[in-house]
Amino acid sequence: MGYEEQLDRALEETPDIEGTAARFSVPDPDVRQEGNATVYENFQPTIDRLDREESHVMKFLQNELGTSANIDERGRLRLTGEFRQARVEEAINDYVEGYVICPECGLPDTRLEKENGAEVLRCEACGARSPAGN
Repeated sequence: MGYEEQLDRALEETPDIEGTAARFSVPDPDVRQEGNATVYENFQPTIDRLDREESHVMKFLQNELGTSANIDERGRLRLTGEFRQARVEEAINDYVEGYVICPECGLPDTRLEKENGAEVLRCEACGARSPAGN
């Protein structure tokens, strides 16, 4: 068997590598109204999936939604005001784009670091360093 035949055989037997969408997904926000507050029921599973500090994500959501928030004793995020599920999901997706997904390789294997007072996204997959939140 020649080189070309071996190469063709190897490529046929190699499984396809799944893209980032299949490998990384964030749970859809489970939100409900409770009085004048919106309760993000599955905030903790979302934080676990994002692998970020809950205070960082909460602060981002506060800024993005223009409201105040706190985390209750059950780990749920309580947002002051009424927000639809689609709006909270949009804000979470914006967070993922700016603070989780590497802008160079598109993988979620990143860490937030402080560098000279600025937040930097460091990718553990490709080694890229880029400003966070862009």
